[in-house]
Amino acid sequence: MAARAAERDPVVPPMPERTPKALREAIAEHAPVLLPDFDAHWKWAIADAYDPGPVHAFMARWWCEYAIARDPQLDAHVTELQHRAAEATDIAEAKALIDEVAKIRYGARKLEPGE
Repeated sequence: MAARAAERDPVVPPMPERTPKALREAIAEHAPVLLPDFDAHWKWAIADAYDPGPVHAFMARWWCEYAIARDPQLDAHVTELQHRAAEATDIAEAKALIDEVAKIRYGARKLEPGE
């Protein structure tokens, strides 16, 4: 029975190389729902920039977005936490839920290629 449950668990793809091109390819393959926003953000913030400075912030944001989206269970968990925080009537509960999302995002930014 446990073997069947393991077979149904989706395989989380590894993180790509830490370049915009590799990240875009990984998003296109494993999290295509993010691709329109990724491309729009790239075009708005980076494509016509003469200064490569914004690339670091762009990569940090999309690295985390992809790290979460590539894992359907983690993505669903983060979405649930965000919905619960938005609907919470107790400020302490909402803050705790938002803090949990922040910890997940903070951990995602530390992932290395191949992880």
